[in-house]
Amino acid sequence: MFQKTSLALGAALSFGIALSASAGTVIKVGHGANEQYHMHRALLRFEELVEAGSNGEIDVQIFPSSQMGPDREMIEGVQTGVLEMAVPPSSFFAGWDPAFAVIELPYMYASKDIALDVFHSDTGSDMLSRLENQGLVGLGWLENGLRHVTNNVRPIESPADLDGVKLRTMKVPAHVATFQALGANPTPMNFGEVYSALQQGVIDGQENPIALIDSQRFYEVQEHVSLTGHVFTVYIPVISQAFMNSLSDDHQALIRSAMAESEIYQQELVNGEEAGQLQKIRDAGVNVLELSAEQRQVFSDATMDVRAEYRDTVGAEAFDAWVAAVKAASAE
Repeated sequence: MFQKTSLALGAALSFGIALSASAGTVIKVGHGANEQYHMHRALLRFEELVEAGSNGEIDVQIFPSSQMGPDREMIEGVQTGVLEMAVPPSSFFAGWDPAFAVIELPYMYASKDIALDVFHSDTGSDMLSRLENQGLVGLGWLENGLRHVTNNVRPIESPADLDGVKLRTMKVPAHVATFQALGANPTPMNFGEVYSALQQGVIDGQENPIALIDSQRFYEVQEHVSLTGHVFTVYIPVISQAFMNSLSDDHQALIRSAMAESEIYQQELVNGEEAGQLQKIRDAGVNVLELSAEQRQVFSDATMDVRAEYRDTVGAEAFDAWVAAVKAASAE
């Protein structure tokens, strides 16, 4: 698979290099979402800031929709120097360092604001610094969002309603374990295959943030959306450590500050658009079920063992530090 991806990368990169022969430095950025998604638009802001701030000395080229391959292969591309930057979900880094699995455990955060506070705490910075052991530099956190369940079987009001539902999940062991604990039939599948699998009835449902349910038009092939908010997911933009070290101090500082500004811009997009996206889904005839705090607590209780079991997988020190940061953020 990696060989095929490398060939695709090579073709795309040759094209990109031809377009940017006048720039002193080219930064190619790969990610898996489409061009309507807020993360892509945040990266366009990053591109604008870096190119303007470097007076055209840096040319940023963004390749959405998995043009550079699936997320794991993009990470490997950055590690080997085939690609300068990638923006994968945080869960993929657990393949190299199990500590990253703690980020996306079920019902870890009572709210998105608490999650963001943890990411931007010293504990969050410590987590990013662990990427240096993978030959990467973590530039920050870009929201993917609270994940919710959609399906064509029934509204999901309690774990019992998931019984037997064939549900696409990410290829993330903690996500699979979560839905096994909730009684569903989790079915890992590449993101690009989900729409057609729903359309053809290969799977009953899937789970993703509202913005992706909207931008990928999953609502066209789903009858029910239940706002379970079971996992908060985040992308980690990473850049090759060797490439970053080859840049001037000014350009390194520019890249970091541009990403920080892009994070703020993304939050403005998310906060300004989600209500409209939900209404659009309702207008398409989809039944949108908002769960009460009490109903979400039932789901949280049902996944308690998953969180507990992952303490050994993650490592007690990293797990306890993350949980402590969540408690501190919750108390503020």
